[in-house]
Amino acid sequence: MVDKDDSAADKPYIRPARFWEPLKDKPGYVVCNLCHRRCIIAPGRWGVCGVRRNIDGKLYTYVYGLLTAVNLDPIEKKPLMHFEPGSSVLSISTAGCNFFCRFCQNWSISQSRLEKGLYGEYISPKDLVDYALRMGADGLSYTYNEPTIFYEYMYDVAKLAKEKGLFNTMVTNGYMTPEAIHELGSYMDAATVDFKGSGNREFYRRFMGVPDPTPIYDSILAMKDEKWWIEVTNLIVPYYGDKEDDLRRLASWVRDNLGSETPFHLLRFHPDYLMRDVPPTPVDTLEKLAKIAMDEGLKHVYIGNVWGHPLENTYCPRCGYPVIERRGFTIVAWRLTDDNRCPKCGYKLNIRGRYHGGHRGWLHLI
Repeated sequence: MVDKDDSAADKPYIRPARFWEPLKDKPGYVVCNLCHRRCIIAPGRWGVCGVRRNIDGKLYTYVYGLLTAVNLDPIEKKPLMHFEPGSSVLSISTAGCNFFCRFCQNWSISQSRLEKGLYGEYISPKDLVDYALRMGADGLSYTYNEPTIFYEYMYDVAKLAKEKGLFNTMVTNGYMTPEAIHELGSYMDAATVDFKGSGNREFYRRFMGVPDPTPIYDSILAMKDEKWWIEVTNLIVPYYGDKEDDLRRLASWVRDNLGSETPFHLLRFHPDYLMRDVPPTPVDTLEKLAKIAMDEGLKHVYIGNVWGHPLENTYCPRCGYPVIERRGFTIVAWRLTDDNRCPKCGYKLNIRGRYHGGHRGWLHLI
């Protein structure tokens, strides 16, 4: 546990922050430009994320390398279905978040704020990358809580990981500012951008403490400019976040701005944290919304958190042949050619990287 009044002296996890500037008309105040909240922070106070603090007119991060989880995951868990399939990623997180999702399944780390106590184990970037290599990971994934809030550590780790031949991915709510995305630039390879409730503004305000989700679209376009691989997820919450018109608008935006073959994941909600009274999303709701997304022209629509569902699989957009079959996060059949073409009709699928073969009991079929 880290004391909320801890000073920066001799604490490796307390480092100068990036993307802030002093407020000219308020001496001692700073504005943080890391996420779209652009918090104005008084001396001695914290940003909304609960991990960035104004000390004597300078902004510091309190979670540099202060990790709450380090796990080796299949990349399909992120979910990234079309990026380096079958690979393993070392996934890491800190405490804190810039959102207040009432349904968060990682709430014990994401909703931790310094006023309630900050915790974790410090691991230097070098030690983390060395550990990833020893574990046989193909890349790193910054996930579980919002990686934007530990940007400084993510940046340093990602740069070192690339030097060692590892790729980098992040699972994000998309609220990182374009200027921060552009600085991260070539060090990041792929991002899963998590929408909730199809981006409905009232849903974000009521259930996530976010007044306006529209800046997310600007951030996604900044990721596209940097040539990151992008997959979009959308958590479907029954009653409150399952509106067909919202889904239609989001799907059409993805089609028009990222392309019709962008992987689009509809995730089943499970009750947790402060929304335990809401039941899991009915599967038929997910199927109905998946059809709408397909009708809008998206060619790779997936249903997540429903193991064994046919829409866990990848189908050839031209002939419909099941080129990749999955059970949960496991690939059980790989039928693409070496250059990622359908063996039936020759269509080249939008998959970046190679098939890694997985790390547990995979079945390779042609």
